[in-house]
Amino acid sequence: MHRQKWLVAACSLLVFQSSFAQQKPSQPLPSQFPLLLIGASFAEGKTPYHGADAPLGGIAVGFGNYLSLGQALTRHRKLPGYVINEAQAGAGTFAHPFCAPGAATCGPAGWDSYQSQLERALSRVALPPTFTSYTARYVVVTTANDCLHADAAGIPQSESQPCTPNDMNASVDRLVAVGKFALSKGVTPIFDVAPQYDHLDLPKFQSAFGLAWVIGEQDYNQLRTLGTTRLKAELPGAIVLDIWKDYTHIGDGIHPDYETAEKAADVIAKHLRKLDR
Repeated sequence: MHRQKWLVAACSLLVFQSSFAQQKPSQPLPSQFPLLLIGASFAEGKTPYHGADAPLGGIAVGFGNYLSLGQALTRHRKLPGYVINEAQAGAGTFAHPFCAPGAATCGPAGWDSYQSQLERALSRVALPPTFTSYTARYVVVTTANDCLHADAAGIPQSESQPCTPNDMNASVDRLVAVGKFALSKGVTPIFDVAPQYDHLDLPKFQSAFGLAWVIGEQDYNQLRTLGTTRLKAELPGAIVLDIWKDYTHIGDGIHPDYETAEKAADVIAKHLRKLDR
């Protein structure tokens, strides 16, 4: 009799466990979904080709000896490595042509806007039949070239000028718009905070690439603070992370070295895993 009761209880437990298992979600945790990435050279070391044309002849950061944030996220041990990286080295928030130093005209090569990058990234993870839902839950948006140097304005460098406060706000306006678009698609944007000015060497970067001018310290700090403050205030559904807190460049004055990229990826990975709870 006791044996029979035990068998009945065991069978009941198995049925309950089976029913519970069927009710559990089969989808992985959000951090294990594809991770979208848009931005400039912090996120991707290659300049974009359009046919046979590319800015700077298609050169890559560090001549290929460079670990971008996208690559670091792909190999991070706490993430699955599913990174959809649509960033372009040299890009800004708005589409603009390449303006070589000393040239009176710009193009034909150039960069896509952050909005175009995001739309392209979303198309990679859109689910049929409607293609209006996505497997991705987050998009990382990294620092743009807007206002940083003479080739970021989309006009000949000899005609370009450092950004005014209105120009800086316009740049942040475009970041906010990208964030709102992502949120409207059910994807949470993760914005970085630009490195501290004294961790960079922008005059060295200017000299290496023959740029007509680079942003000064006061303007850089103003742009950095403006972006961080406005993104937090105007995009309550977004995430702003200081992933470049401990920053060392590769020797060219601006791009993160191997360890810096790995640390930045680790900050993002840990935050995503925390959000899983």
